[in-house]
Amino acid sequence: MQIFLMILLAIASIVLIASILMQSGNSAGLSGSIGGGAEQLFGKKKGRGYEAILSKISTIGAIVFISCSLLLVAIE
Repeated sequence: MQIFLMILLAIASIVLIASILMQSGNSAGLSGSIGGGAEQLFGKKKGRGYEAILSKISTIGAIVFISCSLLLVAIE
């Protein structure tokens, strides 16, 4: 069980690193941060496509990573 969780943890960490590095930045500079804040405030949603898929993959990878980490600590 411990070996399986360690392998799953390694795979989840690689997926998480890759998905985060492939995402583009939200904004660049001060003007981008003001515009990004306005988009969040008024609820403008992300487009469906590449960025949405990467966001979902990184969320799932983070959940798997944290779960495996906590289970490995609990086992030992």
